[in-house]
Amino acid sequence: MSGWERVAEAVGAGDASRSADEVLRLDTAGCREVARRLPRHIGSARQATHERFDRLREQATAEEQQGRKTFIAAEVARGLSEEEAFHRWWSTGSYHAHHRDVDWTMRDDWIAPMMVAGAGTLGGAAAVATWIFRRDFAGRNGGLPVEPLLRVIAARPPEWQADLAVRVAGRLRGTPRGWGDGTVALALELLRRTGAPLPDHEPLVAAWVSTTPDLEGDPLAEHLIPRLFEAEGVGRVLRDDRGEEGQGGRRSWLHALRDLADAGRVEREALVEGCVRRFLRGGSATDLRFFVRLHELLEPGHGPERVRDYLRLLPAAPGPVAELALRQLSGAGGLSGEDVNDAVAALLFRPEGKLVRAGLTLLDQAARAAGDDLDQLAPALASAFLCESYEVRERSVRLAVKHAGRFTPAGAEAVREAAGVLPPDLAACLAEAYGAAAVTPPSSADVGGFEAVGLPAFSAPSRRTFPGPIEDLAGDFDQFHHEYALDRWLDGFVRNPHNRKHPRRSTDLYTRQEWSNLADWTEALLREATDPGREPRLPARGTTVREREPSAREAKPHERLPHRELVSPSHWAMLLRCAEIHSALKEETLPPYLLATPTRISGHIDPAELADRIEGYQNAGVRPLPADLQQALLRLPREVDPEVSARAGRLARHSEAGAALERWLRQRPEPETRLEWPRADAPLGARGWPAPFPRAVVRLEPTGMALVDALLSDPPLMTWSVPGGNLASGPLVLPSDREAVAMQLVPHMVRSWQHPGYLHTYVTALCYQDGPAGEGMAFLFGMLLAERGWHAERCRELLLRAAAAKCLPAEECGRQLGLCLRRIGIPMSQVCAGLEDIARKGAHREAWAIMRGLLPVFLPGPGERGNAAHTRALELAVCLARWAEARGTIPEVAGIATRKGSSGLVRAARRLDEHLDRADQ
Repeated sequence: MSGWERVAEAVGAGDASRSADEVLRLDTAGCREVARRLPRHIGSARQATHERFDRLREQATAEEQQGRKTFIAAEVARGLSEEEAFHRWWSTGSYHAHHRDVDWTMRDDWIAPMMVAGAGTLGGAAAVATWIFRRDFAGRNGGLPVEPLLRVIAARPPEWQADLAVRVAGRLRGTPRGWGDGTVALALELLRRTGAPLPDHEPLVAAWVSTTPDLEGDPLAEHLIPRLFEAEGVGRVLRDDRGEEGQGGRRSWLHALRDLADAGRVEREALVEGCVRRFLRGGSATDLRFFVRLHELLEPGHGPERVRDYLRLLPAAPGPVAELALRQLSGAGGLSGEDVNDAVAALLFRPEGKLVRAGLTLLDQAARAAGDDLDQLAPALASAFLCESYEVRERSVRLAVKHAGRFTPAGAEAVREAAGVLPPDLAACLAEAYGAAAVTPPSSADVGGFEAVGLPAFSAPSRRTFPGPIEDLAGDFDQFHHEYALDRWLDGFVRNPHNRKHPRRSTDLYTRQEWSNLADWTEALLREATDPGREPRLPARGTTVREREPSAREAKPHERLPHRELVSPSHWAMLLRCAEIHSALKEETLPPYLLATPTRISGHIDPAELADRIEGYQNAGVRPLPADLQQALLRLPREVDPEVSARAGRLARHSEAGAALERWLRQRPEPETRLEWPRADAPLGARGWPAPFPRAVVRLEPTGMALVDALLSDPPLMTWSVPGGNLASGPLVLPSDREAVAMQLVPHMVRSWQHPGYLHTYVTALCYQDGPAGEGMAFLFGMLLAERGWHAERCRELLLRAAAAKCLPAEECGRQLGLCLRRIGIPMSQVCAGLEDIARKGAHREAWAIMRGLLPVFLPGPGERGNAAHTRALELAVCLARWAEARGTIPEVAGIATRKGSSGLVRAARRLDEHLDRADQ
């Protein structure tokens, strides 16, 4: 066996260590041959490994499906319904008994030995670096084979190794996401072994601190420690380092650096100076968190030499950095009057209440230490009146009243002018001390200069004519990501038999028990149309044979459908229609056209057009396909011309389809929808439903129409297992039942509640569909209102759209949002920011209605303690009530207002209750 054959065999076996052994045995000629043939071997090595993996996966899938079918059949025989049997299979552990995972890393077994072979045989260091990071090897599972790579690299000349070390280090990128693949370990170990000069590359520093520190024995330490405070990404990598030894099995970098300073191997002052320098460069709180902890751990003195640096940090540095700077300034002592003024002015403009209160304390201390003229502090005091926190405003007013006699007339006038932004009660307190009886805040707004505006004008999507049928039926099946592509494809398939051609890309379709994707069914339809009767017999359960067998049987299309609980209702309805057309194709009973093809891109069908289609069927003696007819009925608008209804009555005398149309127009089925919230202490449900979240319930008296009953039923709980589930298809399938579509989106919202913004596109479509809006719509709007990510602006715009379209159930939205705040833990700050934003953009009445629904379920009841979130909600409610000129007492607010004490919660409740009670009189 030649050297190349031995290396190729090691690659096929997926053994990197064996590949290294074989490479080290090669002579010069053998290395050249391997280097020449290796690149051309990539495709065949990948294909052989993938085929081996696919065989194992098909076998595992067949075993799982057979286990599920057998289990459900046995449970049905015991008296359970099919749905109950399915849930028992999923929740009792039977799923795991029949589920066998196939290790996905097996698909990449060929990469590691291939990489080692190239590293040991290719000529130049540049070629080897390019080979290791070749695109074909990207996304590899299991990471770099570091030890085998080091073995073959060690056989190269020292200068060559040093060159490769620098090149590999230069391949590092500024994110830790991919550093677990061994690139960092390889780069650092090569640099240590070769002693090569370190490149000026910031990701190298960040990569170095991602490893366990061993600074005393690491030759890289003396070169990289000074760069810690300059390189971007270091703070983000070390953000979770809290100085806890042994966390995650690794030593703390905080303690490692402190111990190095204690041992005198690095100047403590240099580390402190590096931290301050890093603070002054700026950055987010996350990026600077490690340096704040390091600064505190080093315990620097409170000398005057860095006073100006710490003062520069107070106005805009992240909160933890500003707190650190304030502590250092407070301990420095001997601050000049100018320094105190700068510090106070900076702190009073901070958004954090804690720092503002610290600024007020510093202001009070400075006022007591100053003389009789406090005019220089008037601007800082006025800025405190602008703070969003009521407690801070109240304290600043008390401070102004306390020192009122120490202001000159000019200073007192400045304070009086600033009082115009205060709430009425605080302005009145200030007026008594400063003789400003004329201080009168705006009557219809609180602070912030609110000005009522109208709702923005949004143009509703045009309900233009639905596009014509797709002509190229045999094209790319991945086109079905578009919500109405399937209807156009089915329309073209049924109407134009001459366009039915063999698919340009065929799959292992017939070897699978279930067809869960739309592309599976379109491929099956084309293959049946172009080569009828050639579908292999369905393999026996538990096998993956590709040839006909005596134990196989003829498959009926409906048997290929996945279980309804494994896909979304709208996706299952589309699969059902495909199966129905497939059956009609086999039985040669295809109609000349379909009834359910929409006439508008909203998914609706013109009632007169549907009557024409049914009459055409009637004249031609064509029997409609049941699911096709039912989908057509669901796509009818809710308002129908009386002439069409009369025509349907005439059609009902001559055909079943006409009778179905007449019954539908006379009494459309209306599902009952609701959200069931579990008890707050409920454990994880038997069906795997998260305890704090609501469950979507859709109830409909059985209609006898399979597709209608399936679409207007409870959505599946397991959204993670929906194959090809296009969320955008819901409004198209149910264009006149948007609340039912909203219920289908609820499980998706539950699974992604921390960042629900990606769902805003699908919820936006519901604003312009038909049907009543209920608890499902309200829940979606409420959750999207709390979005804080980069989708926040779009989510708030969505609520403005809903308000403009008159489909925002505002008070119910508030009730659902209040339950979410109580059960799930959404930060109230996000909700308040969203409500204030939409209120200022024209939805102030809707924002108040949301708040009115929210407060009764969110506020603490008797025996419950309030917190800052409750106070913040009431403070915003006061503003919203004034902006909306609201009236009507809220009992829960009145109950808190009558409590004893003067906490911020009670004071805010009293202000709101007084306003609502006064407005109600």
